[in-house]
Amino acid sequence: MAGMRRPWRRGLAVLSVTALAVLGVSPQAVAADEPPTIVVTDGVTQPVFGYGDAIRERLFVESTFDSDKDGLRDIIAFDVMRPKATQDGLKVPVVMDASPYYTTLCRGNDSECKVDVDGDGLLDKWPLWYDNYFVPRGYAVILLDMVGTGFSTGCPTTNAKEDNISAKQAINWLNGRATARNAAGEIVKADWHNGKTGMIGKSYDGSLAMATAVTGVKGLTTIVPIGGPTEYYDYVRSNGVVTRGNSYVSYLANVVTNPERRAHCAPVRDAIGAADGDEHGDYTSFWNERSYVKKVPNQTASVLLYHGINDDNVRADHMSKYWYALAENDVPRKLWISQEGHVDPFDSRREVWVNTLHRWFDFWLQGISNGIMDEPRLDIERAADVWETHADWPIPGMAQTEVFLQPGTTGAGGLKLVPTAKPVTSGFQDHRTQSQTTMINNPDVVQPNRLAFLSEPLTAPLHISGTPTMQIRASADQTDTNFGVILVDYGRDERVAHRASGEGIITLDTKDCWGLGNEHDPGCYRQTVKRVATADSELVTKGIMDAQNRISLRQSVPLVPGESYNFTWPLLPEDYVFKAGHRIGVILVASYPQYSSQADTTLANITVNLKSSKIVLPVVGGTAAAHAAGL
Repeated sequence: MAGMRRPWRRGLAVLSVTALAVLGVSPQAVAADEPPTIVVTDGVTQPVFGYGDAIRERLFVESTFDSDKDGLRDIIAFDVMRPKATQDGLKVPVVMDASPYYTTLCRGNDSECKVDVDGDGLLDKWPLWYDNYFVPRGYAVILLDMVGTGFSTGCPTTNAKEDNISAKQAINWLNGRATARNAAGEIVKADWHNGKTGMIGKSYDGSLAMATAVTGVKGLTTIVPIGGPTEYYDYVRSNGVVTRGNSYVSYLANVVTNPERRAHCAPVRDAIGAADGDEHGDYTSFWNERSYVKKVPNQTASVLLYHGINDDNVRADHMSKYWYALAENDVPRKLWISQEGHVDPFDSRREVWVNTLHRWFDFWLQGISNGIMDEPRLDIERAADVWETHADWPIPGMAQTEVFLQPGTTGAGGLKLVPTAKPVTSGFQDHRTQSQTTMINNPDVVQPNRLAFLSEPLTAPLHISGTPTMQIRASADQTDTNFGVILVDYGRDERVAHRASGEGIITLDTKDCWGLGNEHDPGCYRQTVKRVATADSELVTKGIMDAQNRISLRQSVPLVPGESYNFTWPLLPEDYVFKAGHRIGVILVASYPQYSSQADTTLANITVNLKSSKIVLPVVGGTAAAHAAGL
């Protein structure tokens, strides 16, 4: 291969094409004159193939890009485990987890890294449970090192093109469109592959699955993204506000790079930092390259999507924007929404998740008719370990419902389904260090740096499902300010403690096992339970914007001091039930330091026209349900 840096010159062990870790024998008994096959019972594949005798390989494919600009195409490395029966004619699909983390931050709640115990160049410890569970059931598992990480060459680019198409290189090889070699330089063919691949992964890994899917690459049949960024602008920005500044994108590229390569990759990180636009927060072509939502029309792979609705790392708008795009393009899909933060479903609803994923892959990759696509599209956690199913999300019957801000007399203003009869204004001053707790607490007390609006106690439950929107008419005495809004449930209740340590789960010392294993990789993982807490209020959702981006995210336009403008911005999506007797709160602020790393510094005085200001809630049942709840 022209221009390929041969890995064997980097001191890796020389391996044969079919290098094996023979630590056990396949339990499948097949007559010598019959080709091996999967076994299906009750609609799912059974563990009839061995784990100890599975074939293990490390392979290298030359990419189509040169991320570190050294004149050589990058080499993408990946580890393969497949049943021994694939040597005897068994055709199997692939479950792939492409990741930048296998040799740095590692994977899963148990922080598992790739480990080669005996130095033979093959993995003895495979992170996560997919190999233990799926290989015995007739699947191959691939753990791929994203460009610039693990055993791949090049440099990470934080969800730019090179990151985004790293996994595509392996899928092309699986389908005969690229050449892979082992460490000895021998060409290796995937003649055991059935032509179907599914990708899975949490966080960055999930984003790589979506990035690969939206290329439309042939052979990628399904993806399972777990809490992954879909719009990288939304990971470090929000409506013009820089939420993660100081060149966070280049910082993350450094984190995932192996320490010995960080100096080599410094120029790539410097170029990222120079182009990210921290100084203004506007949307540029830099972010367009890192957008998957816009590219969903290219996607053919089905999606099983999982997200914690209270994820404050990869916020829920990544889930909602991608989900809306999937619906618009009629992509086959299912969605799980949990009450936790940035938590894997394996650590939230383990047994049900494993069974669901098993059936999902069996349907899409093995072609087994098991009815999974006839079931409700949505699984949602309503309270700790209390799950519901619905036909879709947002929940059918939802209608955007206008709730108007009302003036107060001595304390908080009100919330009604009709606007106040007479024009009236209310004002507050920006406070760059006001805490989120101060914003929310004591809503009946007038404070100079926020406006609070409260409903009467609800006479019936009120269910919102989807993306709320804040719409205000306001002026400021400065050329710039930020706006923030918080939707609050004021009412004592026990809820998932997603802001506490563990983001809603407690990790126990006990373990359970999933699939087969060996002495180095038993497939056993620490169990978890939900962490709950009782409190008098709950931050339901929130949203922010830069007032200078009121017209477009691509261009900042200064305010004229004293002139009124219409400002509209979304809150993070939610699916929440306000209980009868609770009160709905809407808190308006300017700077919101716990949502933004760059608080506004203008200290603007802001005046809000209440008659023209409202929050639009996605109410299940619409205005009729809001009336019934007493709004």
